Amino acid sequence: MSEGTYDSFCPVAKACDVIEPRWTLLILCELWLGTLRFNEIRRGVPGISPTLLSKRLKDMERRGLVRRAEINGGELGYETTPLANELQPVVNALGKWAHRNLDMDLSIDKPDARLLMWKIRRKIDTNAFPRRKTTVIRFTYPELAEEQRNYWLVARPGQPVDLCLLDPGHEVDLFIRADLKAMTSAWMGWSSLRTEIDANRIALVGDQKLTATLEKWMVRSIFATAPKQQVAA
Repeated sequence: MSEGTYDSFCPVAKACDVIEPRWTLLILCELWLGTLRFNEIRRGVPGISPTLLSKRLKDMERRGLVRRAEINGGELGYETTPLANELQPVVNALGKWAHRNLDMDLSIDKPDARLLMWKIRRKIDTNAFPRRKTTVIRFTYPELAEEQRNYWLVARPGQPVDLCLLDPGHEVDLFIRADLKAMTSAWMGWSSLRTEIDANRIALVGDQKLTATLEKWMVRSIFATAPKQQVAA
């Protein structure tokens, strides 16, 4: 048997040979969400080293899952192939299955603020923001170490939302102070933003319009709408 493969004619085994190497599916998820650059993939897949990410991307390219793509004036990035795109509904279904059936407490036992903020940033609906000005929202997770607790989302008209780990120097329109597990739970859909706000685990101070429309512009995870498994009494 070849090392690292099932060496079987079974179609499921053949599929596993392609998608099982660690990080493969998470990298694909990042690419499907529009991440194209190497460093941005790393931000969306924390824990993977640059060396391993480079190796995995080369393996995925060899297997026909990704290809090099030219982005923004000749810069090279990555994109998924039609072969990989056939997997997207399968992977989404796998995520919904996990969301329905796996223990939520285990899922957020070790929340990751940087990963959460990267994912929140990507799904912000800027249509709810003022059209002619930069909108800045500061998130603070007070239980974290000082150098890890503050994050700024900067939304400039007509541009993607930026995530800043250092104060960008703009006037802040809305301050959000939250327990990290509470924000993770609300964004993932294990609870709701309103529930966490009412329980004083999330607090908002600042622009009243942004506060009132929070649930509109802070678009939650695609898994937030997946119903939990109904267990018979």
